[in-house]
Amino acid sequence: MTDVAPAGLDRARLLDMLQRMVEIRAFEDEVMKLFNRNLVRASTHLCQGQEAVSVGACAALESGDTMTCTYRGHGAVLAMGAPLDRAFGEILGREKGLCAGRGGSMHLADLSVGAQGSFAVVGAQLPFACGAAFAAQTLGTGSVALTFFGDGTTNIGAFHEAMNLAAIWKLPVLFVCENNLYGEYSPIASTTPVTELVRRAESYAMPGVRVDGNDVLAVRAAAAEARARALSGAGPTMIEALTYRYMGHSRSDPGAYRPPGELDRWKGNDPIDNFEGALDGRPDIDGDDLAGARERGRVAVAEALERALSWPEPAPESRFDHVWAVES
Repeated sequence: MTDVAPAGLDRARLLDMLQRMVEIRAFEDEVMKLFNRNLVRASTHLCQGQEAVSVGACAALESGDTMTCTYRGHGAVLAMGAPLDRAFGEILGREKGLCAGRGGSMHLADLSVGAQGSFAVVGAQLPFACGAAFAAQTLGTGSVALTFFGDGTTNIGAFHEAMNLAAIWKLPVLFVCENNLYGEYSPIASTTPVTELVRRAESYAMPGVRVDGNDVLAVRAAAAEARARALSGAGPTMIEALTYRYMGHSRSDPGAYRPPGELDRWKGNDPIDNFEGALDGRPDIDGDDLAGARERGRVAVAEALERALSWPEPAPESRFDHVWAVES
């Protein structure tokens, strides 16, 4: 585990990061239960096991920075600070959801915290991030655009186009690959001959960093360095975070294609347990602090879900709301 006394992170911030990871894990567990109760329309893609990547990378951002992500994006949007209840509300299709119940599980967004959207089309968020970064560069806002994507995205044309454009224009973009070893149902080695994906950054004269994606502080450190580099005018960085999803690709996938014992081995390297164990070694954090962070996370999720379930669905007459802009 990376040094548990990193610059810029005090005791309170570290415990907040632990609580956020617990919240994301509990949130996804509840979404799975809601899906099994037939309360979630369409499919949903969960990120249990990958919490350190989203929390670590987003912890390196500052106010004004933006984030885009994949359809497995609940954790990333929550890591940016989107409210738990409104995220639940969106997945449940309720009128107080983040997008008024119109987007659902694969299209969460909260512009108030810089979460510009999760994208159902593989790779679509990368060119979007380049646009956000170009706007920041042109307007001189001093902000960066972070974009998350999976290992399978590195075989998509949009990945190469975005990397190329960002490198040529030295855009302030952080490309963060959540390498969970599977592109949907296919192991990475069956779809690409280059399994060390960060090497693809070399093709675009871009720095590439490979980190333990189950070490939240290692992810944060890499993202913080990449952010500083971007703001210096040196351009983008690609970060490959090695991690693992505990669930199948989607709720219809039991994950039977995984080798026996693989899931258990990764659960033995659980990102929340790793972080909690590391924090337990600090002199200013004890077992009560850690238990308190976990309990606050669980309670926050339970209370948020209760509120979201009490909200009504959008009224039929509102079906044309939010469809187009109307000049006043």
